Amino acid sequence: MLTFQDLGLKPALLKAVETLGFKEPMPVQIAIIPFLLTQPRDVVGLAQTGTGKTAAFGLPLLQHIDINLHHTQALILCPTRELCMQITRDLQSYAAYIPNVKIVPVYGGASFDIQLKQLAEKPQIIVATPGRLNDMIRRKKVDFSQVSWVVLDEADEMLDMGFQEEVDTILEFTPEEKHTLLFSATMPVEVERILVKYMHDPVIKTVGQRNIGAANVKHIYYMVQAKDRYAALKRIADFNPRIYSIIFCRTRAETQEIADSLIRDGYNADALHGDLSQAQRDHVMKRFRDRSLQMMVATDVAARGLDVNDLTHVINYNLPDEADTYLHRSGRTGRADKTGICISIIHLKEKGKIKIFEKKVGHEFAKAKLPTGVQVCEKQLFHHIDRMENVELNHGEIDSFLPVIYRKLEWMDREEIIKRFVSLEFNRFLDYYRNARDLNVEESREHRGEVSRYQRMFLSIGRKDKTSPQQIIGLINEVTRSRDVRIGRIDIMHAFSFVDVDSNSVELLKRSFANDTLNPLQVRIELASDREMTPGRKKTDTFPEKDFSSPGYKKRESNHNADFPDKRRSRKGKPGKYKRK
Repeated sequence: MLTFQDLGLKPALLKAVETLGFKEPMPVQIAIIPFLLTQPRDVVGLAQTGTGKTAAFGLPLLQHIDINLHHTQALILCPTRELCMQITRDLQSYAAYIPNVKIVPVYGGASFDIQLKQLAEKPQIIVATPGRLNDMIRRKKVDFSQVSWVVLDEADEMLDMGFQEEVDTILEFTPEEKHTLLFSATMPVEVERILVKYMHDPVIKTVGQRNIGAANVKHIYYMVQAKDRYAALKRIADFNPRIYSIIFCRTRAETQEIADSLIRDGYNADALHGDLSQAQRDHVMKRFRDRSLQMMVATDVAARGLDVNDLTHVINYNLPDEADTYLHRSGRTGRADKTGICISIIHLKEKGKIKIFEKKVGHEFAKAKLPTGVQVCEKQLFHHIDRMENVELNHGEIDSFLPVIYRKLEWMDREEIIKRFVSLEFNRFLDYYRNARDLNVEESREHRGEVSRYQRMFLSIGRKDKTSPQQIIGLINEVTRSRDVRIGRIDIMHAFSFVDVDSNSVELLKRSFANDTLNPLQVRIELASDREMTPGRKKTDTFPEKDFSSPGYKKRESNHNADFPDKRRSRKGKPGKYKRK
């Protein structure tokens, strides 16, 4: 087994590595460090995020830097300010025992004056995001004429974020004769263009399979109704009390909404998205790194470049559009030879995307069932007991209070004390999950589309009332005081509508719409089959009489008109007479 001593690093770097607690080099470090130390040339490193790439290029750079030369010798470009700061901290840690090395981060959202002052000190290494570095170039505050090393870290993400033009501009200011190192998790066309345009006969070092997800990440998905996503997310969090996770949403608004809901429901969570100021972003990231936050809800753009270790889960609240984006998300867990779990909460129509992602990752995802309320309560109970068993006792502080505590509790026996201790934190889970319903959706043919679980209902409003499907859904939610009513197909006629409603909710709808307080507009609702079979009603009375004087009727008559199912056509295709049975 290779050690860092076998890689050819000088003593000052070995001492820093030992101080940091590094034991054995990771595969990407074994592949790249000795090569760059002995044969400096252009290198493409294909490896997933979190596999040790910063040390793979950082340690050789520090070994090649001449500390007696006070000009910029190495430039590192990365996609986000968070990654920029992280790389800077790592390089400063590696250089702890090398005197007079100056490493300066240049990124947006920070003070121009402070960065200008740092650049004036002629740093040997600049770590930068493309946007802010271009500002410095326009102001002529940086000199890259003597740069001998350029590193493009997370190149695929950098270009995916739209920095192609900025990267091109920056590279044009660097010398023709230099060593270029490109690190990327995937190799899209844009990255290959940089390889061809700016690199000279590069050596490609691949760690793992190209464009394939990390082998130590388990990919699973839960299938639920779209409206049950948040309830499913809460159940996942409650079933994993030690969860430390990034939750990915599609939009900034949804990111903030989900984070606010989690906070309101008592979870340690917060949001990270583009509408936050730099100070707010830094505050959220500090809390997340310190683990005072268990869950961070983020958009893809805001989370790009984040370097957070030991994530237990990545949760896709919404699936991404691109398979490469899924790879980036899942690669944030399972780092440094640790295992991780990537969870996707999907509905039936998204199963096709899972198949695409499986092909990209290289293996089949596991379909799991969301735990029942009983299972969640059991997990939380044992977690609570584990915390009690492992709590650190401070006898010096506690012992003086024990006589008063004993007197206070002497009226209870041992069993009663244990029950009350457990109930103290456990009651809220028991209350919430006492009648918890099954959120899982079956994938079998007979349940696909859930037609068999719906019943068709008649609603006494239609186009003449200027209603729409959205208004009907809103009306049902308002009258029933519930958002749990599953609604299928909606057909709006002139004077009435048909709505497919989950059979479990039929009685709730009948009861709610019969209540004049809940239904002040007195909209009638009943099963369509009941309406046809009501005693005393002729079959011809199944549908209200059409208003033939309504505007535009003649135009609609010439088309297929769903308001009149008994419509007959002649053999020549001309409208026939409407006949009553």
